[in-house]
Amino acid sequence: MTKTNENGNFYHAVSLSGGKDSSCVLLLMIEKGMPIDCVLYADTGMEFPEMEEHIAKLDSLLFRERGIHITTLRHPHSFEWMMFEIPQQQKRAIERRIAKGQPLTGYGWPGMRVRWCTGQRKTHLIRKEANRLKQEKGKNALHYIGIAADEAHRCKDDPQNRYPLVEWKITEAQALQICYSRGFDFGGLYEIYRRASCWCCPLQRIDELRKLRTHHPELWARLREMDNRARAMFGPGPLGQFKKDWSVERLEERFAREEKAGRK
Repeated sequence: MTKTNENGNFYHAVSLSGGKDSSCVLLLMIEKGMPIDCVLYADTGMEFPEMEEHIAKLDSLLFRERGIHITTLRHPHSFEWMMFEIPQQQKRAIERRIAKGQPLTGYGWPGMRVRWCTGQRKTHLIRKEANRLKQEKGKNALHYIGIAADEAHRCKDDPQNRYPLVEWKITEAQALQICYSRGFDFGGLYEIYRRASCWCCPLQRIDELRKLRTHHPELWARLREMDNRARAMFGPGPLGQFKKDWSVERLEERFAREEKAGRK
């Protein structure tokens, strides 16, 4: 992995998702006195309210200890605008939509093959800002990324990337405990969910969605509205299908039946 040199010819950028791993990276880098020039956080607009509070708490610590604030990046358009209203521009996509009788706007639900949400509302924004800073400062940018030691297979062989948790052999479970021990509890999100990513993610497990309905009913109601609109707009198939074989309405019916059976 790339090492910083003595003349300081590197710009140190920390990528913050807000989850336990990237939060642990930031907390330990602050504690260890490691250089931090900026912390980049991409707000998808679909974060849990508790995550917004967690980011604000991290920002307060960062400013108190290093005199800088988290740089929050946001796409100029909302998640739902991209899901339903963004005009299709690629010729093949337009032809395919016309052939299927589908509208020429909107990406529809993201999926495993087309994760436009992550690509356009997170990765692209952070990469673009890091490159801008690199050119502005006239330095090479080092990216500090929160991937835990037990997920080291996700690391990319890029000399500009550094993975502190992998270097320090800190696992996901250990990263969470480190955050807890420093007073960062994510508003209890990790006591409910496996991951504290976007609440509307179609890739989350059905059990996570059951918990969303129970613990965040206002978000569950919004998810039902989004899915009803997607099915009406795009019809059957990946664009209008929240999960394979499951609409949010069908999940609502299933969860209601389970609740009723559990009360008997």
